[in-house]
Amino acid sequence: MHPDGSGERILSEGFLVEGPTFAPNGRVLMFWRQTRAQDSRGGGFSSRLVSIDITGFHERPVDTPTDASDPAWSPLAA
Repeated sequence: MHPDGSGERILSEGFLVEGPTFAPNGRVLMFWRQTRAQDSRGGGFSSRLVSIDITGFHERPVDTPTDASDPAWSPLAA
């Protein structure tokens, strides 16, 4: 992206897409995305962690036991 905002690239879309954090090696970005989830009454939302490589491809959901938000990476091992 250029300083004037041109060349911006949208990596993901959803109701909310927030909390970006780069992996310690700088090659992967993780964020959380909230989308509509259809419950028995036809409403609600679901929050999931998602990772994507820095090329903007290979988006993958991060498996968690329940909804999740605010991703964080552990530090590099010494």
